[in-house]
Amino acid sequence: MTGTLSLAIGRTPRTEALFAGAVAAADLRLDLAPVPVITRAFAPMVREGRYEASELAIATFLMAKAAGKDLVMLPAVLSSRFQEAALLCRAGGAVRGAADLAGRRIGVRAYSQTTGLWLRGTLQDRLGLRPEAMRWVTFEDAHLAEYRDPPWAERAPAGADMAAMLRDGALDAAIFGSEVPDDPALRPVFADPAAAGAEFQAAHGFVPVNHLLVARGDVARERPGALQELLRLLAVAGVPVPGRDALAPAIGLASRYAAEQGLLPRPLGLDAVWAGTPPAIA
Repeated sequence: MTGTLSLAIGRTPRTEALFAGAVAAADLRLDLAPVPVITRAFAPMVREGRYEASELAIATFLMAKAAGKDLVMLPAVLSSRFQEAALLCRAGGAVRGAADLAGRRIGVRAYSQTTGLWLRGTLQDRLGLRPEAMRWVTFEDAHLAEYRDPPWAERAPAGADMAAMLRDGALDAAIFGSEVPDDPALRPVFADPAAAGAEFQAAHGFVPVNHLLVARGDVARERPGALQELLRLLAVAGVPVPGRDALAPAIGLASRYAAEQGLLPRPLGLDAVWAGTPPAIA
């Protein structure tokens, strides 16, 4: 009997079967935390280990692991997408394409946001635009309490709205994550976001991973069977559980980007990333 496992994951088409009770196990009950906006579970998970297992942004996990937090990664992908459509500018503004972003003010919810991680990496790889070549305007702290933004980031005025700042010209561009505003005054920086996403996939061989599954280290040590059963249930529900080897390219590139952008002191190797994950979970 593996008992009950507290779990925080977003309610999406990939996980709906779990929330609806269509997927269940006789020996494991999932205590699904009521978190309407799943990103709000990330700070409590890395700061206090509030849940036994949780969805977590890949950038946040890498930062937490490097900081010595007792968390382990599990090879389940809760969210993945191409990022280029999330980078917007004003329809009539001076930014006509990605190459025009040098020296510009770019808004992002938090400097550590995973969508920002992937987009900054893309700008550097394709155009040679290093993160410090732009001014990053943030609206929230990182999920990891110990982290401090780099010198090329600044905080927006308290209470400021990122979309309003972009429309008003206080920002030249902004990264909106999964919720991109439908506003005729704004347009994607990449003229053809779908083609830009396809270019990323052709170059790297995968769709960028945003959120993975993690567990507390004590749970991995004491109840590995419960985590194995959780992964089985997620796979039955429709969540991709590709395994460690299949995730290696995405994790490796995210780790490199995080170090280049000041989120990590140095890239984390795969052995460090998977440290503590139960051996049977391949």
